[in-house]
Amino acid sequence: MIDASYNDAAPYSGAASHDDAGLLPATRRALLHRLATGQSQGRAPSMVGAVMREGRLVWSAGRGELPSGAGDEDVQYRIGSISKTFVAVLVMRLRDEGLLKLEDRLGAYLDTPAGGEATIAQLLSHTSGLAAEARGPWWERTDGALRPELGDLFGDRPQLHTPGRLHHYSNPGYALLGALVERIRGESWYAVLRREVLAPLGMERTTLAPAAPHADGWAVHPWADVLLPEPAVDTGRMAPAGQLWSTTADLCRFAAFLTHGDEGVLAASTLAEMRVPEGGAKAPGQSGYGLGLQVMERDGRTLVGHMGTMPGFVAMLLASPQDGTAAVVLANRTSCFEVGSVAADLLTKVAKLEPRIPAPWRPLSEAKEEHLELTGSWYWGAAPFTLRLCAGGALELSPLGSGGRGSRFRPEQDGTWTGLDDYYAGETLTAVRTAEGAVSHLDLGTFVFTREPYEAGDAVPGGVDAAGWRTAEGRR
Repeated sequence: MIDASYNDAAPYSGAASHDDAGLLPATRRALLHRLATGQSQGRAPSMVGAVMREGRLVWSAGRGELPSGAGDEDVQYRIGSISKTFVAVLVMRLRDEGLLKLEDRLGAYLDTPAGGEATIAQLLSHTSGLAAEARGPWWERTDGALRPELGDLFGDRPQLHTPGRLHHYSNPGYALLGALVERIRGESWYAVLRREVLAPLGMERTTLAPAAPHADGWAVHPWADVLLPEPAVDTGRMAPAGQLWSTTADLCRFAAFLTHGDEGVLAASTLAEMRVPEGGAKAPGQSGYGLGLQVMERDGRTLVGHMGTMPGFVAMLLASPQDGTAAVVLANRTSCFEVGSVAADLLTKVAKLEPRIPAPWRPLSEAKEEHLELTGSWYWGAAPFTLRLCAGGALELSPLGSGGRGSRFRPEQDGTWTGLDDYYAGETLTAVRTAEGAVSHLDLGTFVFTREPYEAGDAVPGGVDAAGWRTAEGRR
């Protein structure tokens, strides 16, 4: 039991319980120092942190008062809105099974008094236009029995914005997605989560209700070092928006899954789709929201994950797919937003102090001749580009010099390629051939690429001046 004499209690040792020989002692100490600073400056009764690298928990530590005898990586905390990412995984599983489409209206599957006009993708990305919170009183601190049915979630103005118009975070939107999972699967969303995601990933310590050892939730007085206990109620219909409890060990398993995928749960390609912010990539340093995942830029890295808050608890999970690294930080204090910066710092410290060792270069296992002949230099007008052949027949278009749009392209069964990035995302790349079978030019969403700058012939729309390129003298 924590009371006002908390600061006089013996501090938790803070020793890392999962050190990997691959992490240098200086790195481990830097991580511990950052966690200790976050707990102290954030005045959190306790704070635990962990780092995942290449699919394994490689470091964990705790500061403050934890349940007696418990390893810091095994103590449960309420993880709040990180629960939404789990719900999003369930929805994407339904999509991949062909049981729904992201562009479908929710109302086609669920009888709901609000949100039915929004698409499933809009609900996942918080662009449904629904209100941010459920009907009062404060749903995070009141029993879910007050809102037994979907209609009880919404107040007088459930729809604040036109669906798809702008990003507006909505907790009731994820309550609806949980109900969607229940409607299609025919059982509770948590039962589905347990069977389809938690058990396959080995996440035995992620639960709907707290299971010992777990931290208690506290509020900290703003002007004095004293504590007030926070309630931990069952939020009922709102549970998909923030009910789950978990540990740093379990969340590192989840982070490994979000980074690398698991064919038994969700393919890496689907997870990559979830990481694309709504409306496309953001400017450097700006944050966005994908399909159940927050996306942000930090120190030249794209980080994905989610923050979670509930009365008495704050949590953050961040992963860097390019580094194969993730960090988790959990604390048992209301509004301890330091966990976000602590998690980001833990991740970037490992990435910078011990950068990822590149995989060995290896030649392609297969390369078709008709694909090889597409590689090399191409020109859009007079702008130079290169086209490289990648594994599986994929292509990568890169501009040479400043400016120009590049993209990766996925091969399709019909012999075309589909763009994966930014401007060319979803656009079709076609290798146009002559009657004799030779490659004439590339057509990328009507943009024509030729082997020579403004190549003579009929490939370039509008034609090319018959006199060709001119010198300074030739311009007169």
